[in-house]
Amino acid sequence: MNIRKPSFAGSWYPAKASECEAEIRAFLSGTRMEDLPETSHLGGIVPHAGWYFSGALACRVIATLRGPKQEPPPDIVVVFGMHLHPQSTACIMTEGAWETPFGAIEIETEISGMLAEQFPFKIETPAHFTPDNTIELQLPFIKHFFETSRLIPIGAPPSLKTLEMAALLADTAQKAGKTIKVIGSTDLTHYGDNYGFAPAGRGERAAEWARDQNDRKVIDLMLAMNPEGVMAEGLHHQNACCSGAAAAAIAAAKRLGARTAHYVGYSSSRDRHPGDSFVGYAGMTFSV
Repeated sequence: MNIRKPSFAGSWYPAKASECEAEIRAFLSGTRMEDLPETSHLGGIVPHAGWYFSGALACRVIATLRGPKQEPPPDIVVVFGMHLHPQSTACIMTEGAWETPFGAIEIETEISGMLAEQFPFKIETPAHFTPDNTIELQLPFIKHFFETSRLIPIGAPPSLKTLEMAALLADTAQKAGKTIKVIGSTDLTHYGDNYGFAPAGRGERAAEWARDQNDRKVIDLMLAMNPEGVMAEGLHHQNACCSGAAAAAIAAAKRLGARTAHYVGYSSSRDRHPGDSFVGYAGMTFSV
């Protein structure tokens, strides 16, 4: 089997399984986040900065997707991500595996192949792909918590066609009798001179504006499970760098039966590295 090599192991997250496991234990024990109900969580939204900045939030979301202890692992975990524009072509892997420090995650070939036959994709392979942190940084968590699950990684542009694709994916998996969890990977406002976006000046006032106004707008739309609103908000106010990925996860989760959103938490790179340029992060899950 051909295996896609990681692009960010050893820099954005640890390259060794023992080091990843130690960080996961620290993430789950050392960070206070919202208590979530013991129910079946079908999907979620995670951030994708380096683990040092947003790993605790992403880890808590993906750990929550395990659901009650008696719930078996899903057949498939889908991760929507990639930094794409509305006119971009969606991307997918349909064969092979993706290496993580905990071992390779096999690609779910049946459902991804069926989806690629019905929807226009750029097909990535283990040998030919665009390095992408948005999906890769979630994979050690997925392999750790869902050891036997297979993976469908999808680059999701912020377009209405993406929402059609997400619904088709959910329908295709259900018709094939496959259980599935869906994850949307996006960071929020990229603020400051480093990102060419500083409408509220600098200092604490700017941080409050980004957190309480700009990021809050898109978070509220995510919690309302409004995928069209999430995409429009991200495109117009620069508060979701992968709004298509977040919207796709919401659309797919709703198609799978999710009706309720649960807020996991919010953080910012400014919490770890104070300065006038920073990025916001949010985590949430969607349940029946």
